[in-house]
Amino acid sequence: MKKTLVIFGSAETATLATYYFENDSDYSVVAYTVDDDFIDGDQFDGKPLVPFSRITERFSPQEHEMFVAVSYQKLNRLRREKYAAAKAAGYTLASYVCSKSVTWDDLVVGDNCFILENQTIQPTVTIGNNVMIWSGNHLGHGSTIGDHAYIASHVVISGHCTIGQGCFLGVNATIKDFTTIGDEVFIGMAAPVTQDVPAGGVVLADSGQVLATDDRRARALKRQYFKI
Repeated sequence: MKKTLVIFGSAETATLATYYFENDSDYSVVAYTVDDDFIDGDQFDGKPLVPFSRITERFSPQEHEMFVAVSYQKLNRLRREKYAAAKAAGYTLASYVCSKSVTWDDLVVGDNCFILENQTIQPTVTIGNNVMIWSGNHLGHGSTIGDHAYIASHVVISGHCTIGQGCFLGVNATIKDFTTIGDEVFIGMAAPVTQDVPAGGVVLADSGQVLATDDRRARALKRQYFKI
């Protein structure tokens, strides 16, 4: 018998999460929830849509798990906030790791993770809580992905790297082995990362130039992409 799952979200990511959970896991999605101010009806994708303030009454955390289907808005801070709210409400948060990926038995994955198909995840990799990893990435042996990170598609993380909390790694980025990336770093599309990056930094696409968090260009790029 499948476990029952409530999804936080009523947008594209929620629809996609439903497809993966229902077709490639032992979960069945029974309802959706969002913050009260964003309720625009009583259903989403044919299932109940319940204000978050009432979700524990309708779908109790003793009988249902939850998945927070929020993308990288505000450099993952919004997903982090909703993750914390779901845990505070008493829910166990489900993770999804696609069966169409290569993993090893020693892989460690936290809660509320969403890891899609065609990953190559080598031995002794640790993935924290509330991490989204899109399709087709390489996670090298001995690497650690911090909580609340978002990794887009076709990223190469070489061996023994450390990715901090709340980072965003753009499509086709490449991280050199033994590299440490600080918290809330924005790595641009196709950026080659060959040195450690301090917390809050930005790595420019193509050139790989590292900007400090207080650089005006770094601030402008974060405003442009993440509205922060």
